[in-house]
Amino acid sequence: MTAGRFPRYPGSMNRLQELLSTPAVDIATVARYLDEADPARRLGEARSLGRAQQRHLFDAAAGFRPIGLEDLVPSAVPDDTEVVHEGRNTIPVFTRFAKVFFRPPEHEAPGELWGYNRQEETPFLETVVGPGYYVAYPHHVEGEVLVDYLRVPPRGLPHWPPVLPNSARLSRFVYHGTQDVLRGVSEHVSIGRAQKRGKWLPAWFVLVRVDGPMAR
Repeated sequence: MTAGRFPRYPGSMNRLQELLSTPAVDIATVARYLDEADPARRLGEARSLGRAQQRHLFDAAAGFRPIGLEDLVPSAVPDDTEVVHEGRNTIPVFTRFAKVFFRPPEHEAPGELWGYNRQEETPFLETVVGPGYYVAYPHHVEGEVLVDYLRVPPRGLPHWPPVLPNSARLSRFVYHGTQDVLRGVSEHVSIGRAQKRGKWLPAWFVLVRVDGPMAR
């Protein structure tokens, strides 16, 4: 990033929080900042966003940067290879998580990705609540992706937890009947919001695609 191009300002907020705390969010400036930030800063600042900032980002991202399946799992990544998107949601506890995607071979499921919600910092949630498996595919709104918990893939990857229906365990209170809408922000960052039966829920989450290993 060019020195001084996005200066840090005094105060308790980082630069991304500042950009998302104005009455009118300049989404192009947000995207440019995220693209030019180094991976550690991009991830750290994205995971610092609170509810109001994530809500503003989701609204500002409408129609801005089309997102497709190749943004979630790049075409250069082989089939059956996981791609991790580290995230933060707006629930009161256990806010850090990851959505993990892979592309199944074309003959199994053309035009979709399979994945689940990983809880490495609180792994007992995957046991108590459930892994939260989903199928992702293009949304009917052009330029958006739908993460659909109404559909459960027939398999995960060998090292993933067993596939369970989202009506099992406590998943029925978390994932059952929900769908997430993803909007693109920058090359690595997307912003999502949950809905149920076509109605928006007051639940947002930001995701950062991690290319290669990175310390959590």
